[in-house]
Amino acid sequence: MSDRHQQRQQRLKEQVDARIAAATETRGILMVFTGNGKGKTTAAFGTALRACGHGKKVAAVQFIKGEWPNGERNLLEQHGVEFQVMSTGFTWDTQNRETDTAACQLVWQQARRMLADDSVDLVILDEITYMVSMDYLDLNELVDVLNQRPAQQSVIVTGRGCHRTLLDLADTVTEMRPVKHAFDAGIQAQQGIDW
Repeated sequence: MSDRHQQRQQRLKEQVDARIAAATETRGILMVFTGNGKGKTTAAFGTALRACGHGKKVAAVQFIKGEWPNGERNLLEQHGVEFQVMSTGFTWDTQNRETDTAACQLVWQQARRMLADDSVDLVILDEITYMVSMDYLDLNELVDVLNQRPAQQSVIVTGRGCHRTLLDLADTVTEMRPVKHAFDAGIQAQQGIDW
């Protein structure tokens, strides 16, 4: 190993060690997975799998999603993850603002319950950004509930077009960016890969 390489690696190690030493606060975090790329929900459920693997209690609310088969749900429910699903499907299919708003509000009450439960370590609010942008759910109410959640509870918010207020509130924000997608080339979405 060259001396220059070893010196670079030592400097890197010192920087990483300093960042680890500086991180002294312990509390739940708010994560946002947003952007136009594929993988926001998958990333959230990957985190849920990790949490379950460490014996954490996880709950998930899926806004927008319908009743079609869901591989993540099939697996996570076997590990005690509670799911509440809006079940109306995509709003461009229903095209009924009144029923979509009522369905959102119904499942939002379940989310509020989860976000007040200090036995739940991680809550996933999948596709909730759409509920805010379409005015099915009041942004201020969402922010208030997030701010009042138990101190050790982490939350993941997913969806495109996340409101700036939520981005500012979040501890971690990841933006998925599309580079290339098979669907754009006419390849059908596949069970077990795309959902």
